[in-house]
Amino acid sequence: MLDLFKELFGKKTTQNTYNNDIKENTKMVVTKQTNIGAILDADPMTGKYFLEIGMHCLGCPSARGENIEQACYAHGTDADELVAKLNAHFGN
Repeated sequence: MLDLFKELFGKKTTQNTYNNDIKENTKMVVTKQTNIGAILDADPMTGKYFLEIGMHCLGCPSARGENIEQACYAHGTDADELVAKLNAHFGN
C-alpha cells in the first residue's frame, strides 16, 4: 500500500523511529516571514534552532504566532542566519 501511495503521489515517506508511524518528509522553504508555528508543525525537531537563539518559549501561543523576523528582533539575533539554518535542515 505504501509503495502504491508513493507511486501515485510521488511523496517521500520515512518510518518514524519513535512510534513506527509513517511520516511524510516535509520540504519547506523558510523565509523571514515564515510563521514559527508552521515551521514547528512541519518538523518539531527544528525547535533546537529556536532554543539556540534563546527562544525558550516555543509552547507559548504568541511565540508560535510570530514570524522569524519578529522572533529574531525580539531576541537580538540575525534572522538571515536562522533562516539559512532552517532551510539547510529542510534540505534547501
